[in-house]
Amino acid sequence: MDYLGKYNLSGRTAVVTGAARGIGLASTEALCQAGALVVMTDIDDGAVRGSAAVLAAQGYRVKTARLDVTDQMAVEALRDDVLKDHGAVDILVNNAGIALSSTPAEEMTGERWLKVLDVNLNGVFWCARAFGQAMLAAGRGSIVNLGSMSGFIVNKPQEQAHYNASKAAVHHLTRSLAAEWASRGVRVNAVAPTYIDTDLVSSVVTGNKIVFDTWLAGTPMGRIGRPDEIASAILFLASDASSLMTGSIVLVDGGYVCW
Repeated sequence: MDYLGKYNLSGRTAVVTGAARGIGLASTEALCQAGALVVMTDIDDGAVRGSAAVLAAQGYRVKTARLDVTDQMAVEALRDDVLKDHGAVDILVNNAGIALSSTPAEEMTGERWLKVLDVNLNGVFWCARAFGQAMLAAGRGSIVNLGSMSGFIVNKPQEQAHYNASKAAVHHLTRSLAAEWASRGVRVNAVAPTYIDTDLVSSVVTGNKIVFDTWLAGTPMGRIGRPDEIASAILFLASDASSLMTGSIVLVDGGYVCW
């Protein structure tokens, strides 16, 4: 058995949302190293083009597109463009997300609640639906959603009911899509990370040592994660190495939910 060969993504096309930085960028690099052509999408067109230029200079095959995942028509248009340009879409990484943490529930505005749910949940569904249609027509495909350990636990000390609820919903959406599409060749799994050294996490802890120390105290490994550590799990789920897995929520949390 060629076990390493299961990770070979040569000839496959992947789409990654929120690919300009952090986990999305690391995931793009991982998929490219495995041989995939990756369409990098992000709402920040300039940032995603800049990141793509860096990867292209290293010899990786990447394309870019601006995408607002909350815009259903834009998502479907991108799907059509990818199919026209590349003939198929084999992998989708639903990474785009926002937090807007440290918002007590009793002070949560409707606008703030809806914004987080719109990006983190609706955006995942619009992308999964659009690209899932293409995968179902082809009889094959792998979708990897970005959940969170926040879908299992209530974080402290920051208040973030909206974020926690959105990620719990992503987990169950993952299972629901997996159950519907398993018999037609499309796998749907999710990665549930701990705190990762990204801009999103930095925006919460900047200047707040109490928050950061609380996070570390609750983590058996005593550290936050790196984007490449999450990208490694995404690569596994995207590849044939996980061919019997669908509907799984893979915790990559440094042991956080153990305590």
